[in-house]
Amino acid sequence: MFRAAAQVKRVLIIVVAGALAWAAPCWPQTPPGDTGSEVPPGPVPAPPPPPPSPAKPAWTKWFNPETAPFIPIPEIAQDPNSGLTIGLIPTWVTTDENHNVSKIIAPDIIYNPNFGVGVHGRIYSYLSGDEQYSVVAGIKERVEREFDAEYQLGRLRESRWSINYSLVYDRDGTTRFYGIGNQTHASDQTNYTDQQEFGQVDIGLNFNHTWQLLYTMRLQSVDVLPGTLNDVASISTRFPQLLGTNKEYLNRLSLVYDTRDDLTVPTHGMKWVVYVGASAKDGLVNDSSYSEAGIDGRGVWPVAHDTVLAAHMSLRYLPTVNDIPFWALSSLGGGESVIGGEQPLRGFGSGRFYDRDSFSTTVELRHKVFSFDAVTTLLDIEVAPFADFGRVFSQTGTNPLDHVHEVVGVGFRGIARPYVVGYVDVGYGTEGAAVFTGLNYPF
Repeated sequence: MFRAAAQVKRVLIIVVAGALAWAAPCWPQTPPGDTGSEVPPGPVPAPPPPPPSPAKPAWTKWFNPETAPFIPIPEIAQDPNSGLTIGLIPTWVTTDENHNVSKIIAPDIIYNPNFGVGVHGRIYSYLSGDEQYSVVAGIKERVEREFDAEYQLGRLRESRWSINYSLVYDRDGTTRFYGIGNQTHASDQTNYTDQQEFGQVDIGLNFNHTWQLLYTMRLQSVDVLPGTLNDVASISTRFPQLLGTNKEYLNRLSLVYDTRDDLTVPTHGMKWVVYVGASAKDGLVNDSSYSEAGIDGRGVWPVAHDTVLAAHMSLRYLPTVNDIPFWALSSLGGGESVIGGEQPLRGFGSGRFYDRDSFSTTVELRHKVFSFDAVTTLLDIEVAPFADFGRVFSQTGTNPLDHVHEVVGVGFRGIARPYVVGYVDVGYGTEGAAVFTGLNYPF
């Protein structure tokens, strides 16, 4: 249940893409090789003084990056579950002496047909490669509210300890549920309002730059409420037994092996995570809800100039299941990978398939097509054809490679090094095409 974080980050791709509009080249008015009109021999008379330039309207300063108080970026966001959202993002981008992005302030005013007019406030601060934080808050006319705060220290694992704090409140009216299993039908689609609050702390003990022992503690409360969308049946009409509030206290221990050369834009190396955990509904440390075990691996290999091959796989099992809410099951769908959570299947919306266990794998070819100066930083533009495969299943002995769902597509990425990657991914599966936007690579 990390849809809140995904929604918070989704808008930054529009900020990155909007900067493209401010990078238009200035071409010379005289073509190369044209020496102009012939000049007769003899003294050349002095040219008359140029006429004074007409005064520009005051409003034009808002569209000149050298004089605008901020960058006015139009927002057009698309998601299989939430549909089309339009708006305006007045954006302030701060860079350091090396022209690296150090802070983004990006409030907005938006409109979505399902939820009306909304506003957000956002601050993303990149104090260094080792320390970062973000704060986002937003509200819409109907149903949806959100608050997300995150602080990271020790990201580079250069000291003994790393720590990450997250605090989230999210009321999301777009979530879907189709039932349990790998072959649920699109016609069984229902909508529910997902209201959740959670706090999470990740504490990492760094043995060295490569090896880490990571402890995760998460306290989460999720209230499944009837859906409000007009064109999708409410969950209360088909699965009324799923309504209500559930709480969990998750304890997870992970062993991390990470040799990637960069956390945000890696060009070589790999990361493997092996984890076990238990979720309690009563008490602090027990498996009164469920236990979990899994492995997550991702790697990047250079294959040509400005081209890397990236791959990802995830396998999650729930050895014991006692009284587990459906949203805590393994799931596939959406555009991003969450270790121990939902895995990408970019031809389907978030939460498309739920069951006890899951398998997912992805491969994509990331190729930088060009770079240019935009506003005050350098932007790289990537194109990345990809393929996603995955399935969910209920029996531990099931072959995870049987009856997998397949998605093919292409991704477009804007990279403002060293900390910002925005993406637009278009995938096609058995239920048609889906478009996802977000911040950071999908895995």
